[in-house]
Amino acid sequence: MQTTVQSSVAFKGVGLHSGQPACATILPAPAGQGIVFRRTDADPAQADIPALWSHVNQSPLCTLLENEHGMSVSTVEHIMAALVGCGIHNAVIEIDGPEVPILDGSSAMFVRGILSRGVRRMAAPLQALRILRPVEVIRGAASARLTPHDTLLVEFAIEFEDAAIGTQKKTLNMSNGSFVRELSTSRTFCRKADVDAMRANGLALGGTLENAVVVDGEKVLSPGGLRHADEAVRHKMLDAVGDLGLAGLPILGHYHGVRAGHALTNDLLHAVFSQPDCYEIVECDAATTARLPGADVHWDEIPEVA
Repeated sequence: MQTTVQSSVAFKGVGLHSGQPACATILPAPAGQGIVFRRTDADPAQADIPALWSHVNQSPLCTLLENEHGMSVSTVEHIMAALVGCGIHNAVIEIDGPEVPILDGSSAMFVRGILSRGVRRMAAPLQALRILRPVEVIRGAASARLTPHDTLLVEFAIEFEDAAIGTQKKTLNMSNGSFVRELSTSRTFCRKADVDAMRANGLALGGTLENAVVVDGEKVLSPGGLRHADEAVRHKMLDAVGDLGLAGLPILGHYHGVRAGHALTNDLLHAVFSQPDCYEIVECDAATTARLPGADVHWDEIPEVA
């Protein structure tokens, strides 16, 4: 069955790029609505922004959604990943400005907030998007592909010249609460040279060594170092889960990203929905639902973070 949150939960912090205070509140929503962002600082008639692939205005640094009125909200990928990972299908996210708070740079605080309120099952059947044949998009050395699978399987490979990251690969099945246990605490990361360049251009003004993993060659500059030896590729997988959540339905398929970013995953969803013969919409029975992200999440499995 479809789900929503039992009660509202608020998250306060700053926007990663703007550096301005930001508050996002997840509220229950009716069955069939999906995920909707609502700008509380806007005219109510223009405030709603559906969390859908077709509303992405591609940006190289984050996932940005925009409605037909030009109202936007950015850096939605971490909160979307938390909703997918906790198995939330319907919610309104009220936000008081143009950017979701970055919090600690991962999805951990969003996950804790959602699960502290609880998940409410609704009297409405759940549908999923099942991939029937391979679909792939390529940009230079980067690629993103979806192939048939009976769960959401996420595979990712990255390669960076900084020795602190280097080459990393990982594959995880997202069923049985593995997003919460394995990916939710992994933080966004960047090279010190990129941070310097972004700040010179008025970006990453809210970034700190506490809400991002910053590397410089072999060094990890963030206090306490890494939460996982392969935290970088885990975070790329976290981003992919959030961006795939913009399909509007849980996905049954194997996602394989190589050096992929937000825009390429969005290109992949465009490619999927432009080819109706490569997918089908299925109503989930109990066995299918048990294989979806968030189907078996337990509060005591949330990793502790410093």
